Amino acid sequence: MSSLTEILKVLTETNSTSGREEAVRNKILGFLSPYVDGHRVDRLGNLIVWKKGRSGKKILLDAHMDEIGVVVTHIDDRGFLRIEMVGGMDPRNLLGSRIRFLNEEGTCGVVGVEGETQEELKQNLEKLSFDRIYVDIGAYSKEEAMKRINIGTFGVYDSHFENFGNVCISKAMDDRVGCAVLIKLFESLKETEHSIYGVFSVQEEVGLVGASVAAYEIDPDIAIALDVTGAFDTPKAHKRMGMKLGAGPAMKVMDQASISDRRLLNKLVETAEKHGIPYQMEVLVFGGTDAAGYQKTKSGIPSATVSIPTRYIHTPHEMVDIRDVENTVKLLNHFCQEAFD
Repeated sequence: MSSLTEILKVLTETNSTSGREEAVRNKILGFLSPYVDGHRVDRLGNLIVWKKGRSGKKILLDAHMDEIGVVVTHIDDRGFLRIEMVGGMDPRNLLGSRIRFLNEEGTCGVVGVEGETQEELKQNLEKLSFDRIYVDIGAYSKEEAMKRINIGTFGVYDSHFENFGNVCISKAMDDRVGCAVLIKLFESLKETEHSIYGVFSVQEEVGLVGASVAAYEIDPDIAIALDVTGAFDTPKAHKRMGMKLGAGPAMKVMDQASISDRRLLNKLVETAEKHGIPYQMEVLVFGGTDAAGYQKTKSGIPSATVSIPTRYIHTPHEMVDIRDVENTVKLLNHFCQEAFD
């Protein structure tokens, strides 16, 4: 049985963008196989696992396994690559960083910015966009570059996992931290009153694609999405929101994509208070989670989101507090047993 930090290291350092989730799916299944009653991969690529209960009630827990990235759109005559984002990628976070491409060679490149004069460079930095950046893979011609990489190749931040006591830093915490929570949850579940389904969904970062189909055959009574949310406890952070590291999982009231089911939200809060689990309330003024996809499945599934506060989301160095992750596992363990009491 692996520790949370060991699982996080493996998952975050596995490179799998939206639409290319095979590698991380295999890692997740390797951790989970001894602790579930069965699994399947649907036609879209979602990994669905389950543990059967006695009551006939079904709880669906979701964490998306894709990560943001880039894709090669063009190679110029001098061998420099042009790219487009896959998911919410800010070019300011790319500038000067390294990109690891998901080809057989694992080609690596450095992101630079155009500028023939100091004035042009200044303007391009002020109005940075994907039109003004390129990736340098050390090639001297288009022919040389095309021996290493093709148009349509996906890439991710070339970053690695660090553990500083309670704080862990890596790319792809969004949402490999949610995947790690589900893995530890299934490890901890023994006999269950209700049937528990875990969905490790694909392509959340490009439009909640996997969640839109994952629940059709399961037809659960309720769904909980596990995802990250912004931690706004850094200097001069967003003053309209107050989530912070180390204060426990965040119970999402709403975001731009969905409003959590009131009864489900109340039950999550009640469960946390009953078992002395620290928590915080979340109203996010942007973004969305897979809960929105489940709400619109079939005739509608009552849904909510439990979030793990995270600093520097969608950068190469997303930061979480491992105590928040552990408390999320505890919360969901109790919730799965008590949801329909």
